[in-house]
Amino acid sequence: MTADFSFADLLVAIGATGTAAGLAFFFIGRWIERRIAARAKATAEELANRILADARRDAEAFRSSLVVSGKEELAKAREAWEAEVGRRREEVDRIERRLEEREDVLEKKLQLLERREKELDGRQATVAAGEQRLSAATAQAEALVAERTRKLEAAAGLSAAEAKQELVRAIAEEAKADAAAVVRSTKEQARREADREAKKIVALAIQRIAADHTAESTVAAVVLPNDEMKGRIIGREGRNIRAFETATGVDVVIDDTPDTVIVSCFDPVRREVARLALERLITDGRIHPGRIEDVVRTAQADVDRQIQEAGEQAAYDVGVHGLHPELIKLVGRMKFRTSYGQNILKHSKEVAWLAGIMAAELKLDVGLAKRGALLHDVGKVLTHESEGTHVQLGVEVATKYGEPPVVINCIAAHHDDVPHETPISVIVQAADAVSGSRPGARREAFESYVKRLTRLEELASGFPGVEKVFAIQAGREIRVMVTPEVVDDHQASGLAEEMARKIENELQYPGQIRVVVIRETRAVGFAK
Repeated sequence: MTADFSFADLLVAIGATGTAAGLAFFFIGRWIERRIAARAKATAEELANRILADARRDAEAFRSSLVVSGKEELAKAREAWEAEVGRRREEVDRIERRLEEREDVLEKKLQLLERREKELDGRQATVAAGEQRLSAATAQAEALVAERTRKLEAAAGLSAAEAKQELVRAIAEEAKADAAAVVRSTKEQARREADREAKKIVALAIQRIAADHTAESTVAAVVLPNDEMKGRIIGREGRNIRAFETATGVDVVIDDTPDTVIVSCFDPVRREVARLALERLITDGRIHPGRIEDVVRTAQADVDRQIQEAGEQAAYDVGVHGLHPELIKLVGRMKFRTSYGQNILKHSKEVAWLAGIMAAELKLDVGLAKRGALLHDVGKVLTHESEGTHVQLGVEVATKYGEPPVVINCIAAHHDDVPHETPISVIVQAADAVSGSRPGARREAFESYVKRLTRLEELASGFPGVEKVFAIQAGREIRVMVTPEVVDDHQASGLAEEMARKIENELQYPGQIRVVVIRETRAVGFAK
């Protein structure tokens, strides 16, 4: 019993010991797990904090880069906006200057109309006085008729009716002669008074108002490879053509004409720049506002270089030295200016050569003659930019750049606006006339020329008694053959004046047209 109890107690003790050890291991394992879990949690929290710190640093760096890029974009947008505002402001200023120039032109035209109205009032007063004198002459004629009637009745024993017929015939012839004399005197007086002013007005009208000449000399045609190119020139919603017109200052006309675009502008230099730029854009194929501005700048530089080279070459060709650089540029700009189809630069060089030959023959200063001849039409390149005739503008620019008085007088007197002070100015005027009147030097469009001659003959043929009409001297003279039985000598003079007035009112033409009415009576006999 004792042995069994002891063994059992041993087992109990061992079991109790195993249980305690198991509990001890259990609690130790749980403690180790908790330590591991706590350490893992600390490691995870540390890793999370580090990731969060890195994310915050990255976010801060990204935010800083966004702020910097945003500021850069804002600065670029502000610069672009300021450039656009500046461009718009320049465009507005240019439009304001154009409006001011147009207002000045209208004011001058209004003053001219007022002056003409005053002249018309004066002429009306003269006509009224003439009518009064005619009334007085008529009363005097009536008294003379009565006196002659009495004398004839008393001396010749004629009847009153016969005497009346005789006196009426005599008085009618005398009145016709007196009226014709009064008309001739009045016309001559009016012609003398109006001749000087009429020359200026006609010259200005020919230069600036002639519609046919304007249409021919202010446009340039640009050939396109195909009609699809027109759409590319216009661009989306017209932005390309607006950018081109703004950059060049010309008008681009796109119509139904196949494979052709018209560039229109009064300024020949700007028109040449636009034509050259448009041809380059068409060749390149890249047409957008940015490219247009670059090409226009390049074309402007090329044209400026051509102008400079043309001026220097012209001065060298005619042997004129020491011209101011600005005058050289103005001479070069003549290359792009024409007058009735005659190139102004070639015309000026021709006048210089002719004036030099004449001056050499007359033992005058050849250098001054050539200098004055080369610059005599320099004002024509400024007529599109400033008000005034080309003579006035030429005198101003030559005075500004220190040309000698002889040269300035050559410019001022070559259209007889001022008296000739030296023989050299007379030579320059003669050389100018020779160059301008040379056959083939100046022209007008063939269609308008034929229409003008046809219309001229039609106007003259519409008068009674006209047999044949011939337009000669390139339309500068018209000869009218009349029937001698219908038109007498007195009527022929009046018919010529009526034709001249009708041509003035219904026809546009350069210069003047001479009307010659020819009345011829032939008596033919035969000796057998």
